[in-house]
Amino acid sequence: GPNIGLIGSLASYGRVNAFGFVETPYRRVTDGIVTDEVDYLTADEEDRFVIAQANAGLTEDLHFAEDRVLVRRRGGEVDYVPGDDVDYMDVSPRQMVSVATAMIPFLEHDDANRALMGANMMRQAVPLIKSEAPLVGTGMEYRCATDAGDVLKAEKDG
Repeated sequence: GPNIGLIGSLASYGRVNAFGFVETPYRRVTDGIVTDEVDYLTADEEDRFVIAQANAGLTEDLHFAEDRVLVRRRGGEVDYVPGDDVDYMDVSPRQMVSVATAMIPFLEHDDANRALMGANMMRQAVPLIKSEAPLVGTGMEYRCATDAGDVLKAEKDG
């Protein structure tokens, strides 16, 4: 069929709801102020809102730093809009990629084919007998190792 060889991975921060749909988190924006309230939206719900990128500049009082904010609008089109027109903001720039892809350092500067190949190789990797810390990290390593269940953690320091 047309999907032979296609491998799907759950995006970072994503979850599957009771109906089997993938939901992803977004920070709610009220009157141009980014709040700490997080709503999980499915793809069809997400399409009805104006969503700013996670790396949009914010002031100390959580207003958008620029007059116009880069967003994706209803229907998937990209545009610049005033901050008051934004409904939600991504929680992280990594939320659209899988955990394996998020562990590639400087992903935004990498060729797409090379990043895909790297993520696929990480997925197939065999654990090391004596593990080593990476020379360049992305911040996802600790969470990935602990969530895998292969790491022993002490409950107390010492």
